[in-house]
Amino acid sequence: MTAGYDRLSQRDNVRWRGYNNIMSASSLDNAFHDCPDRRGTGSEKWDRWAGRDILPLWVADMDFRAPEVVLDALHARVDHGVFGYTAEPPGFAPALVAHLDAMHGWRPDPGWIVGTPGVVTGLAITARLLAKEDDEILTFTPVYPPFLTLPGLAVRRSIRVPLAQSAAAWTIDWDRLESSVTQRSKLFWLCHPHNPTGTVFSREELLRLADFTERHGITMISDEIWSDLLLDDLPHIPFASLDHPAARRAITLTAPSKTWNLAGLGCAAAIVPDADLRRRWRPSGGGLVPMVNPLGYAAAEAAWQHGDPWRRHLIGLLQHHREMVLQTVAQIPGLTCVPPAATYLLWIDCRGTGVADPQAACEAAGLGPSDGRDFGFPGFIRLNTACPTARLEEALRRLHRAFQTA
Repeated sequence: MTAGYDRLSQRDNVRWRGYNNIMSASSLDNAFHDCPDRRGTGSEKWDRWAGRDILPLWVADMDFRAPEVVLDALHARVDHGVFGYTAEPPGFAPALVAHLDAMHGWRPDPGWIVGTPGVVTGLAITARLLAKEDDEILTFTPVYPPFLTLPGLAVRRSIRVPLAQSAAAWTIDWDRLESSVTQRSKLFWLCHPHNPTGTVFSREELLRLADFTERHGITMISDEIWSDLLLDDLPHIPFASLDHPAARRAITLTAPSKTWNLAGLGCAAAIVPDADLRRRWRPSGGGLVPMVNPLGYAAAEAAWQHGDPWRRHLIGLLQHHREMVLQTVAQIPGLTCVPPAATYLLWIDCRGTGVADPQAACEAAGLGPSDGRDFGFPGFIRLNTACPTARLEEALRRLHRAFQTA
């Protein structure tokens, strides 16, 4: 690292601190309401129904521009001008540790942190690193689709344990969990906070899960990518922060991508306490896991260090959007939704409408949610509210139309 680049970084730190102090609520409001047109940009979200009048509220990215502090960091890194092979820069792990401490009261050893191109990549690595062919990976359903598809790609078995649904909450069915485990069960993939239900697991639930995994010799892999988007006055408790033997062996996966809309930059972190597992982390990917790109690292550091004002303003908007969706759902006969405590996702139960294919009904009305079948739960849809309020209002009009027509 050159002295010139060090001076550049120091200058940018001063500029970012100034941003945190002077960024007004009105300018942040504009950031969340004046969004770029993503059509024709290679956007997976917007290209899915290209050429059709369908509002895409499906895949979990946001339509908002990343914070200016992140854009500043990317400009500074581009100005450096060299994009060679890149290992974790010296500020990456300390930035994450400081962020986890400030947000969740957990300070893992910085030496445990390994950069990885994404949380999904991290899950795939754990399947190959900690389980053999035909071993079992347990997970709660409904769940983000890669949790269901990745085990088969690694020639491992996916064991699905449905959460119990009530009008007020999605909870763990402990009897069903115990009956699902076998001698071949080696891993538990926990989505915490949970996608798509928005459940935030309590300390008591996490400790009981720790007891379960310890008793059966199962390693916990905790995907905590949504941990900075809590909508209620609930704490996020990192599984690995528990005072429990199972927690001390757990692997945690996290990333700034959901909170600051950075998924396309491909940068996540695996927190791996075991030194031998860290040494074998990338090689276990069979040569298919690349290094993280330098722009991803720069964006992650900036988001963790300087992105909290933007994040807090986002939370307020997402709380408002959650209420908009819940009010609309309550007005449509047959629809129900357990209020999510985290994420910008609403998991809507359409089975009471009598509509055989809710996804098709929504698309016919010009709305593009995620199909519950992809999460292991047909009859549901998942709605992404991370878009301008006016766009969400139109989407909710189309949701009305979908089920009124049906």
